[in-house]
Amino acid sequence: MARKNGKTSGAVEKKLVGVADVVITAAQRRKDPTLAIPVRSLSNITFNEHKGLIEMGKAMQARSFFNVGMAKKFMQTVLVADALCELQRADLTTSLREIYYRSKHTIKNSQENTFDTQDESDPLIEDLEVSLAALREELHVRAENGGSVVGPLVLVDDGDRVDCAKLGKGGYSVPSIVEPEYLQIRSCTADFVLLVEKGTQWNRLSEDKFWRTHNCILLTGNGQPPRGVRRLARRLHDEKRLPIYVLVDNDPWGYYIFSVIKQGSINLAFESQRMAIPKAKFIGLSSGDPETYGLPRNVGIKLNDKDITRARELLNYQWFQKKAWQKEIKRMLSSGLKYELDALASKDFQYLTKKYLPRKLKEKDWLE
Repeated sequence: MARKNGKTSGAVEKKLVGVADVVITAAQRRKDPTLAIPVRSLSNITFNEHKGLIEMGKAMQARSFFNVGMAKKFMQTVLVADALCELQRADLTTSLREIYYRSKHTIKNSQENTFDTQDESDPLIEDLEVSLAALREELHVRAENGGSVVGPLVLVDDGDRVDCAKLGKGGYSVPSIVEPEYLQIRSCTADFVLLVEKGTQWNRLSEDKFWRTHNCILLTGNGQPPRGVRRLARRLHDEKRLPIYVLVDNDPWGYYIFSVIKQGSINLAFESQRMAIPKAKFIGLSSGDPETYGLPRNVGIKLNDKDITRARELLNYQWFQKKAWQKEIKRMLSSGLKYELDALASKDFQYLTKKYLPRKLKEKDWLE
């Protein structure tokens, strides 16, 4: 797939060439080539309450060639940057997997490979994203399609018109790159977006034509939403002024998925400006719902040690300090149970679409 924005491509290529320049300049001066990589961890992020976003701090880690413990990773970083630069010059996009194979070879006169597994190359692409302030999509790297959308939305994908209301209950497969150069939003008449954690619940909502009875767009990432899904939701929010409602399981992992959609992620805090949706609303499943909707305890799942530890971590995150969220998480902990959205089927197979969500929307029963 070729990119259509030469200006952006040229700017990113210049940044990637800069990585090689660091090596060349250091060699000319007989100094240790060193790359400065931002620290991607909780210790180097802050929460901007005014913006409602997680932001990356200024802490950096040095990655140098003459340091025995860093030499291989330094070399790997330069190899990945070279492969990405090649993509820019050829005006092509590729996958994470192909970047791995493009950068992998056996070092001359040795039995040592530059990369042994893709787990080594993927994080380096994230390092370069942060270092160069360029999203993976701008580096021309795409992931597998990881989401679906259905509803009153018309898109133009590589020149082809896609009507998301006429693709059956399976909907349109959301690509990993959804920037305007690749995917245009031709028209949208929905009142809101419902971003659903689980594909099974999205399937139920799609099959029951919830999007038609409530004039909304149904979007899912099948778990933690991939960046294409998050970015499409953000574009619909910004460009079409649509409210975003997030439907997840009642457990610490569902809470965290919501926070990533709303505030951004710790690992890639730099992307929050273009990915996060600070006005997103949590529409359930909440810890008070089992009582409100009469779900029996026997459909709940006992919290395990990992759940409890994760929930306590969330309680300490700055973006979960609102009273309503502290109450929400503590109520789940005190109950000792977590509930999956699937548990609503214990009432009726269509309880989610016919009773639960209509009532939630009517009563504006959500958390922010």
